[in-house]
Amino acid sequence: MDRILVIDDDVELCGLVGEFLQPEGFQIEFVHDGAQGLERALSGEHVLVVLDVMLPGLNGFEVLRRLRNTSKVPVLLLTARGEDVDRIVGLEIGADDYLPKPFNPRELVARIRAILRRTQSVELGGSSVPDVVRVGDIELDPATRTVRQSGKPLELTSVEFNLLEVLLREAGRVVTRERLVDSVLSRKFSPFDRSIDMHVSKLRRKLGDTDGVAEHIKTVRGTGYIFARPREEAGGATGGGE
Repeated sequence: MDRILVIDDDVELCGLVGEFLQPEGFQIEFVHDGAQGLERALSGEHVLVVLDVMLPGLNGFEVLRRLRNTSKVPVLLLTARGEDVDRIVGLEIGADDYLPKPFNPRELVARIRAILRRTQSVELGGSSVPDVVRVGDIELDPATRTVRQSGKPLELTSVEFNLLEVLLREAGRVVTRERLVDSVLSRKFSPFDRSIDMHVSKLRRKLGDTDGVAEHIKTVRGTGYIFARPREEAGGATGGGE
């Protein structure tokens, strides 16, 4: 049974969340303060963490920041409705997704399932090993969910990894924002939702695209994004067996 950690000081809300998640087959652990929540999140015993921003003592942003120093466990951030800054900061720090309060518990279940679907590295029943994808100085291994840039490991969140994989496999071709939202965030596209753009922005910084010298991911205004191939690779894609 998949175990989910909920870090939120609203006891009543936690009870409601438990009522909806437990019948879905999840085992739920509740923690009501940031420090203890961080300790439990670092235990490696959970497949996902639901984390509230407004926590006593250690707030949700600080919990997430410290968690991301050593852990890639998926995190769904709970933010105050209308607080765009909270959502932006959360995504910048490394949240996989966010849900504004108050929320429909059914949407919470759907978001959790979507995150778990896209973070699983091996599908049940799958027998073939995915090819390593190489484009320029980037090498991505879907089997181990690792990325190297010029031979050096690159630390990415689960969302960033999936985003990079989609862009690499379509290197040299434009990928629409609609497709990225569907493939990477597992939800319907909304022109007012800038989550995918925030994830792209953070991925660009990790790839070093902010130095003005090399640009891996280019914006196609009004459409989406494209992962640029080096000129010497202009004739074909990359990666073993492709």
